[in-house]
Amino acid sequence: MSAETEAAAFAGDEAAFAAVTARHRGELHVHCYRMLASYDDADDAVQETFLRAWRGRDRTEEFLNVRAWLYRIATNVCLDAIRRRSRSRAAGPGPSEVPWLTPYPDQELDDLVAATDGPDVVSVDRETIELVFLVALQALPARQRATLIARDVLGWSAKETAGLLATSVPAATSALQRARATMQEHLPARRGDWSAPAVEDAERELLDRFIDAHQRCDAAAAIAVAAEEILITMPPNPIRIDGIDDLATRLGRSFGPEREGDWRLVPTRANRLPAAASYLRRPGDSAFRAFKLDVLRIEGDRIAEITTFGHSQFERFGLAEVLPRPTRG
Repeated sequence: MSAETEAAAFAGDEAAFAAVTARHRGELHVHCYRMLASYDDADDAVQETFLRAWRGRDRTEEFLNVRAWLYRIATNVCLDAIRRRSRSRAAGPGPSEVPWLTPYPDQELDDLVAATDGPDVVSVDRETIELVFLVALQALPARQRATLIARDVLGWSAKETAGLLATSVPAATSALQRARATMQEHLPARRGDWSAPAVEDAERELLDRFIDAHQRCDAAAAIAVAAEEILITMPPNPIRIDGIDDLATRLGRSFGPEREGDWRLVPTRANRLPAAASYLRRPGDSAFRAFKLDVLRIEGDRIAEITTFGHSQFERFGLAEVLPRPTRG
């Protein structure tokens, strides 16, 4: 972006302003998503960010670059949003205690990475975007949340983070230490170091087995891929399935003679995790219709957690509402 275009943008040229700021939209959306754990709320926050940026375009001298200035505005927008909804602390360690949680399509994350150029690397690694990390973030007070994201996700220095939050370096450092301690308490035991090793081959195999079991309504096969302490949640509903015994009871009903119908599942990915979109064909219907989206967290060779979302998420993932009927050869 040329210096002339930036000068025109902040002199009041709307087209130039849009060109200068739009290239940061994707990473700002992910930043707001981490802060708020909701795709739709992140949409609203980004819109508000650009509105505030336009109104305050004569104050960019406060920061060394436009990107840092936009991050500061976006962070303050999120802090305001958290205060308004009075949800700055989650009630517990699982998605059922974060009813506003929604998934993020991997394709959008891939597009963001592909579009990134220059020194400003956008972090969308699994350990900073998967659902278990987002849920843990929601347990932090809002400013601690912003501090941890700036330092440990964006990789900003203590000085840059203090500038982001208009606070002192010692205060930012103290907030980071408290945030890290709280995150350790809320992340699963095996995620204490926040690392999420790549296990894509194992994930694909488990996802295939998960899909096959559900399409055949085979409860034993579905249980075979589940961890003993599997947790299934369904935000925004407070429903929880805790442990393999609870799952077995539910599957016995869901896959038994009184089941709702037949299933077809389509593989996809969300938050850098394997996922499956489920379609249900009810008795008397000829079509498989959108029903739910399951996002899987895998530990070792078992599914440790499933977060289930409604079919309202399908459009965002480019998924059809009704599966096309197979053509006969």
